Amino acid sequence: MKSRRLSLLAAASGLVLSASAHGQTASTDAQEIIVSAQKTNQTQVSQGGQVGVLGDKDGLDVPFNIRSYSSALILNQQSETLGQVLQNDPSVRTTLGYGNSSEQFIIRGYPLYGDDVSIDGLYGVTPRQLVSPELYDSVQILNGASAFLNGAAPGGSGIGGGVNLEFKRATDTPLTRLTVGFTQSSIFQGSADVGRRFGDNNEFGVRLNAMEREGDSAVDGEHHQTNLIGGSFDWRGDRIRATLDVGYQRDIVDRERPEVFATGAIPKAPSAGSNYGQDWTFTDLRDYFGVAGIEYDIADHVTAYAKAGLRDGTERGNYSSVTLTDAATGDGTAYGFYVPRHDDNESVEGGIRAQFATGFVKNEINVGGSSIWELGRYAYSFSYPTYDTNIYNTPQVPLPVNTFKGGNLTDLFPINRTSMQSVFFSDTMSAFDDRFQVIAGARQQYIKVIGYSYADGLEDSRYDKSALSPVVGLVFKPTAETSVYFNRIEGLAQGPVAPSTASNANQIFSPYRSVQYETGGKYETNGISATLAFYQIEQPSAYTNAANLFVVNGSQRNRGIELNVSGEPLPGLRLIGGGTYITTAQLDTLGGSMDGKQAIGVPDYTLNANVEYDLPFVEGATVTGRVTYTGSQYADAANTLKVSDWTTLDLGARYVFLAARNPVTLRFGVDNVTDDAYWASAFGGYLVQGAPRTFRLSASVDL
Repeated sequence: MKSRRLSLLAAASGLVLSASAHGQTASTDAQEIIVSAQKTNQTQVSQGGQVGVLGDKDGLDVPFNIRSYSSALILNQQSETLGQVLQNDPSVRTTLGYGNSSEQFIIRGYPLYGDDVSIDGLYGVTPRQLVSPELYDSVQILNGASAFLNGAAPGGSGIGGGVNLEFKRATDTPLTRLTVGFTQSSIFQGSADVGRRFGDNNEFGVRLNAMEREGDSAVDGEHHQTNLIGGSFDWRGDRIRATLDVGYQRDIVDRERPEVFATGAIPKAPSAGSNYGQDWTFTDLRDYFGVAGIEYDIADHVTAYAKAGLRDGTERGNYSSVTLTDAATGDGTAYGFYVPRHDDNESVEGGIRAQFATGFVKNEINVGGSSIWELGRYAYSFSYPTYDTNIYNTPQVPLPVNTFKGGNLTDLFPINRTSMQSVFFSDTMSAFDDRFQVIAGARQQYIKVIGYSYADGLEDSRYDKSALSPVVGLVFKPTAETSVYFNRIEGLAQGPVAPSTASNANQIFSPYRSVQYETGGKYETNGISATLAFYQIEQPSAYTNAANLFVVNGSQRNRGIELNVSGEPLPGLRLIGGGTYITTAQLDTLGGSMDGKQAIGVPDYTLNANVEYDLPFVEGATVTGRVTYTGSQYADAANTLKVSDWTTLDLGARYVFLAARNPVTLRFGVDNVTDDAYWASAFGGYLVQGAPRTFRLSASVDL
């Protein structure tokens, strides 16, 4: 593997260096090429994107807060994971899943699991723990509930918002881009991005991407390896368009820094680069995935569409998490656990969109259905008793003997089978030159989940319920550059099953309906866009009451304000930023003991300011900076463990020049310049430490 990595880096480096050897031209043509390359490299954010079953929409035309981050941003910031891309968004914060490497995203105070990130609007297709962003042309964020737009997420998350990925596709301009990179302390990377169109009218397109990355991160002893290859193939005719996107991703992480459970008090964060993990911990992830789609124009204003996706994923890993016994000294205990897993997922969606007029009202009808099938084969083993550890002075211990096991560790059998079907209908009505729009629709959803015993593989639980998810949205455009909007939409997740200890054991409850109300305004002109949103989301919760009856009786209510701003207010000066304010409350809790308390792990304030400036006195040079602020948050439901707010500063620069008339871009960046040590998240009740100061360097050549 190492020799393959070195070969890839050497080949890419050789091409860059050989191009550089020809020298730089000072001609007018050369200056135009540099200006064009610098413009192509500009970090881009736009309002709008794929709004679920409604299709691709401009932000001003929909009653939802949606943004799209471009592949130029991903490349310029040298992002290695989806979480690093989403660091640009003030309404998103990233944490890790319990006991493993999976990134989770907190949007409007609710989690979005990696399982519930979609590709081209389809759930169940995306690699579920870590997503390398090099394959994607656009990372789209839809703030708010979306049960109608996207269907219920199979993982039960996404109540506060969703993320959708769009594959890179070939454009009419040929592309051959080679990139080499280095990330502290010893991660080397090589990648290739090639796109071509063929045919008399450029009707056939091919886009191929390959990347390999390996080395030690800025966290002591933490080793990462990623292999990625993907292809996008498309054909566009007069009335028909077809696409096929496929990918392979392999991630290995050794000795990842673990999460920390605090008891009694929040400990001081260890030094930024320290690692309190064990040498024997690792995670190994492998995914094959793909999406095929077709659109056919039945008539000038009637289009039928269908798409299907699948994922075959395997995981295995030794994990360990720390539970503190003394916050002052850093003493704690931990145990080892081993988890193998195999997922087989399939997802399909199809429908018809039709546009017509009834009098002075234009209608866009959308009718269709979707299905998701997921089969999970799992097993586990963990050690007991625990071993002693310390987050400030961590002893290395031998791999514990796992004494408790479930499932077959070497021959996995099914533990979970999920089937979700839905049918949907909507009508988008517009009048007065599209200044006034109304969206109304509903999706009938069916959720069926079968669980199997870890002991013998026999069925031991079954969930089979349905629910109707309506949507109402209004858009009013006072001018061509502004709009005000309102929506009432729901989130949907599998309801609970009463535990065996309750008097109503095994009672199946209806799906959780999370109701959102949102209103706001948008502005977009001359490359500047802004959205201001006010919202409330309330999600049900359940518990066993004093009479030993399991009931769905409580809820969590999140109210917030969001501001997102992006664009180029002055020539050469580009901004991405904004902020959020969230107030959360637990309602109708057991005995009222937690009523009014804030939800775990939800910061009250978040602020982002990302700036790029093209230096007027150095042709091809751009400097960058980003400030990220996250307010205080609680690590427990009783609000006795409070995590302090934190701020990080990232700085960088890039420079475009010509080598043998080929544009070359050099990029340099430093994350967390001051090397602050801080707890980035307490979501889930455990602490995740923020990344240390990290240097990044890369070079790309477009041949």
